[in-house]
Amino acid sequence: MAVLLPAYLLAIGLGTLEVGIIATATMVGSALATLAIGAWGQRLPDVSVFLPLEHARLAAAATGQARTAPFARYAMLDALFAALGALAAGVPDWLASHGGASRLVALRAMFLLYGTLGLVVWWLYRQLATGVATCPSREFAPLGSSRRVVVRLAALFSVDAFAGGLVVNSLMSLWLLQRFGLSLSQAGAFFVWTGLLSAVSQLAAPRVAQRIGLLNTMVFTHIPSSVCLVLAALSPSLPVALTLLFFRSALSQMDVPTRNAYVMAVVTPAERPAAGSFTAVPRSLAAAVSPVLSRALFAGGYLALPLVVCGVLKIAYDLTLWRSMRGERLSAE
Repeated sequence: MAVLLPAYLLAIGLGTLEVGIIATATMVGSALATLAIGAWGQRLPDVSVFLPLEHARLAAAATGQARTAPFARYAMLDALFAALGALAAGVPDWLASHGGASRLVALRAMFLLYGTLGLVVWWLYRQLATGVATCPSREFAPLGSSRRVVVRLAALFSVDAFAGGLVVNSLMSLWLLQRFGLSLSQAGAFFVWTGLLSAVSQLAAPRVAQRIGLLNTMVFTHIPSSVCLVLAALSPSLPVALTLLFFRSALSQMDVPTRNAYVMAVVTPAERPAAGSFTAVPRSLAAAVSPVLSRALFAGGYLALPLVVCGVLKIAYDLTLWRSMRGERLSAE
């Protein structure tokens, strides 16, 4: 959908600014859902479908340095199946050229497929909820002693999320389509390979973190990826831009499992669901604002500027994170 959504909205006559507004609305909806779970989720025996409680459950499955590994597998599967989904972005063009259907009809059929897969996912989560219903309940608590560090992390993560929202996959897809004239199938292939690189790199994150630490892995793999993004935005040719973006993909997501493990490690076990919600909601809200800005810049002809601003903001975030958190000790278990 990240690849197809901008193409579909442009096909039905919307401009780039309107596309950005719609992208922002979807992110606001996600943020509100996460906020609702953060506010009321602890009243329910199981709400496993939402990210903060998934993270809390993963954190309870391991301790210390071993905790990064399940987060890495979790993030790797996310990236891998997102890459497989991107591979399907070429289906509408294939149907239009071989199946006799119009391109618009083929695009709409993909939305029906997306909704069907959503029902399958709902059923799978229901099975998970049934399977854990008999587990003993855990003691969850609101933020207490860890509030200061969680607030600091939430503020920093918001800057990172705002920067990332400038080049979410739908916007990157639009950039490739307009800057270099890629087709949907070519853009889909690009996201397949970047997704695979991200997936593989996240499996390497636990080993790197074991050697240099969670915080250093978050920061010093993220900075080179941001530099690559800025250089790609200024690249004169498609091969150079793709090479830099592939290299970025091999590094940019190594901070995901380490970041999640780090948040769970700097708070007490009882505070983990609250910490997950408190750090996730500002990220979602911050990421919801920036796509409109990117679309406005695209509409004004400044195609490279959102990528440059994203890279610069992410570098500033990484340096600030390292400086403010390097003296923080992880919770002993």
